[in-house]
Amino acid sequence: MTDNSRPVGVFGVGNALVDILAFVEDPFITEQKLDRGVMTLVDAEVQGRILSQLDRASLKLRSGGSAANTIIAIAQSGGSAFYTGKVSDDENGVFYRQDMQDVGVGFDVPPASATDGPTGTCVVLTTPDAERTMCTNLSISGTLAPSDINVEQLKQCQYSYVEGYLWTAPDPQAASIETMEQSKRHGVKVSFTLSDPFLLNSFRDDFQRVVTDYCDLLFCNADEVRQFLQIDSLDECAQKLGEMVDLAFITDSDNGCLVVNQKTVTAVEGFPVKPLDTVGAGDAFAGGVLYGLTNGYSTVQAARWGNYLGSAIVQIQGPRLEKAPVADMARVMGS
Repeated sequence: MTDNSRPVGVFGVGNALVDILAFVEDPFITEQKLDRGVMTLVDAEVQGRILSQLDRASLKLRSGGSAANTIIAIAQSGGSAFYTGKVSDDENGVFYRQDMQDVGVGFDVPPASATDGPTGTCVVLTTPDAERTMCTNLSISGTLAPSDINVEQLKQCQYSYVEGYLWTAPDPQAASIETMEQSKRHGVKVSFTLSDPFLLNSFRDDFQRVVTDYCDLLFCNADEVRQFLQIDSLDECAQKLGEMVDLAFITDSDNGCLVVNQKTVTAVEGFPVKPLDTVGAGDAFAGGVLYGLTNGYSTVQAARWGNYLGSAIVQIQGPRLEKAPVADMARVMGS
């Protein structure tokens, strides 16, 4: 179903982070003076202090980063993708590269020397209500630069996919703009995710320019779009997005999502489940949608697959599935 002139689906760019996963009780978040439910950038000392208070036996490691989780979901669905992120040649970096390659994602950015800094890590703390609070030490991932963008790989793809988290450091921000500029130059559609409400406090104006100047496809959740547009009504937000971008997907938890396509808004029902851990749900949703769009499915069919992957993610610990439920794909997407 793919365009034969562009055999690869998606070129993803994001922070390459090893996720350290832990379940905690609510008082732990307060005791560590963390902002509940969002991502906070921390230095190695703060992250080390948090880790020292956790039960090491219960920690799990995953290769992650928001955009990486999305790219993995595409590959697990049967799609093809490249990923661009920066790791070091340390133990975590070797783990990360191998993990990405094992799932079938092209990951060819040369590692940095560990003497320049370790591979970035993100401590993901999940409370009993399935809310996740993240403490991220970008480290070497914050050095991702425009020169790391492989334009020859990008040219092979139908879409580029850039995460908003890259705006927290100057070099990755420049790499993001380079990706979008090269995408426009070579006829590759640009997709972008707002990533997290906290980013909008600092980068709302930047993100509005990105959406207006570069974006063909926008991903966000209900909280993010309300903060992005400073509008309370989700329906009004969807209408406003339709004036800014050709295609957008707004996730709304158990309610599924809204598809904004050429100013037409369509609600697509979700798959309500009892959540264990919400980390990675939005990433998986974007992966399902991008798989669908790059393999000839309609926007509504793609949204159904995205909703389904998101509902599967929230029932497990961590930001990615061991494997995608592809046997259910035909039933979920419909004809």
